[in-house]
Amino acid sequence: MATDTLKNSSTGAAGVRRLLLDNGALTALIVLVIAMSALSGDFLTTDNLLNVGVQAAVTAILAFGATFVIVAAGIDLSVGSVAALSATVLAWSATSHGVPVFLAVVLAVATGIAAGLVNGFLIAYGKLPPFIATLAMLSVGRGLALVISGGSPIAFPDSVSHLGDTLGGWLPVPVLVMVLMGLIAAFVLGRTYIGRSMYAIGGNEEAARLSGLRVQKQKLAIYALSGLFAAVGGIVLAARLSSAQPQAANGYELDAIAAVVIGGASLAGGTGKASGTLIGALILAVLRNGLNLLNVSAFWQQVVIGVVIALAVLLDTVRRKAGAAPVVTGAGGGKGRQAGTYALAAVVTVALVAATSLLHTGSSSANPKIGLSLSTLNNPFFVQIRSGAQAEAKKLGVDLTVTDAQNDASQQANQLQNFTSSGLGAIIVNPVDSDAASNSVKTAGKAGIPVIAVDRGVNNATTATLVASDNVAGGELAAKTIAEKLGGQGRIVILQGQAGTSAARERAQGFANGLKAYPGIQVVAQQPADFDRTKGLDVMSNLLQAHPDVQGVIAANDEMALGAIKALGSKAGSSVSVVGFDGTPDGLTAVRNGTLYASVAQQPSQLGKIAVDNALKAVKDQKIPSAIKVPVKVVTKDNVAGFTG
Repeated sequence: MATDTLKNSSTGAAGVRRLLLDNGALTALIVLVIAMSALSGDFLTTDNLLNVGVQAAVTAILAFGATFVIVAAGIDLSVGSVAALSATVLAWSATSHGVPVFLAVVLAVATGIAAGLVNGFLIAYGKLPPFIATLAMLSVGRGLALVISGGSPIAFPDSVSHLGDTLGGWLPVPVLVMVLMGLIAAFVLGRTYIGRSMYAIGGNEEAARLSGLRVQKQKLAIYALSGLFAAVGGIVLAARLSSAQPQAANGYELDAIAAVVIGGASLAGGTGKASGTLIGALILAVLRNGLNLLNVSAFWQQVVIGVVIALAVLLDTVRRKAGAAPVVTGAGGGKGRQAGTYALAAVVTVALVAATSLLHTGSSSANPKIGLSLSTLNNPFFVQIRSGAQAEAKKLGVDLTVTDAQNDASQQANQLQNFTSSGLGAIIVNPVDSDAASNSVKTAGKAGIPVIAVDRGVNNATTATLVASDNVAGGELAAKTIAEKLGGQGRIVILQGQAGTSAARERAQGFANGLKAYPGIQVVAQQPADFDRTKGLDVMSNLLQAHPDVQGVIAANDEMALGAIKALGSKAGSSVSVVGFDGTPDGLTAVRNGTLYASVAQQPSQLGKIAVDNALKAVKDQKIPSAIKVPVKVVTKDNVAGFTG
């Protein structure tokens, strides 16, 4: 009896060992969870683990669809754009045009399938490389989402928004949808004719064709499935944000591909499974969640995640080479798999060690803990908000964790959930979009965590206070400034901000309001340049070809204004007057030099400072005003010397 028990125990242990050896990604995930649990006491809690599941859900659903394509030796770069387009179609048809919600959902899913069929047709019958065909659809899908929405978020139907809720107050619906779509993907791959076709095409397309497989029709079906899964992912994402964002899921195609590869699929085709893809998506979610909780710099987070993805692809190459090498005995193959497994686990461990070396020393202190989620750190204005906040936090003895949402509303929602699950004293949020942040802010409020909004407000949610300048009023000042400079007569162009963001909408509204008082000012062109200096240069260069006689430029921020100045060359400050917005250091330097006529300065460092001051007051239950306005000021060459920012 004892011998049988020992034998069964040994067999069970061997089974677990074999499972881990055959699934390197699972081993890596276990190592990652153990390490994060040891490093952060906030990680291994029920709320946070469910939080990780929610954050993995959309990536996993998109990745399941990408698994079909990659197994068949293809690639689909369009899943993020198709997700945004499908969600936009649903919201646009149901909210703006009164289509019954059920039909709107069907229309959204049909949109995803149609996009996939176009991809499949271009690849199977048009003979375009998958990379080129899906890259084209990436641009087309995103453009159509912007056209349909007009560049603004569209409220999601309440009945569909419940997909972002929880069941019984604790089980997130996105996790259930993820599991359901994973089971469907596993069934398709393992139990259907089309699933077997994927492996055959990925293993050797010519051999599959010669064996009688209708490869072209199968590719149509494979890409249609990818589009269907992208549509479902987009609907779940929009439900979480309670609105369809035309810029949603930007870059998610890369996360989806990374999840598939990390999960053990080969980019060369022929291998891959749904369970591995799920594990890959969870690894990415655990990494992002854990690095947030550990207070790792927002910039270094991107480095760590990028390194893990790159090494996973490198290990895929090594694994394929090992598989191609002749095997003398079964033991040799086992050793190769074992080496690959341990290598992948080692990669994750090294990444974690690198991350922990970057932790802030105050992260485990007894000081008040506050989180700051910025819409982007790829803009000097928001970098100055961060600098002002960090300086004030250091002065007041506050542990401040800063995250970068990279202008992605869904990524910001994840970061705010991480802040909430880690039990911070207060949260400061600079929303990517005022509507999309509402659900996350409500969740923080339910957890008793006060939220301070900075620069942009949060719609349909209660915040402790709003620390901001008035973007609309600032836009009106910019319009008045350029109009008076031109004597009330002239031709101007407007460089708009990133479509879909509240700052871009509000400043554009201010420009329009201000110009109503000057009928002699003619706006000859309005084009978005995404708050980016390089795009400002390119867009302005293009506009000058059609409007060489332009006399003025209004830009929704200083970065675009500086790009326009570069395009204008010697005209800037002489025959063409340029007005920017924000009062960044580079913008003020251009004002001193005379190339930028004026900038509507917002004093961003003051916004950060005041936000931290009031967050600390909220932590101490001190009374704070519901709104704090930081004055804007038109800075020209006449007064720039006395402006401190």
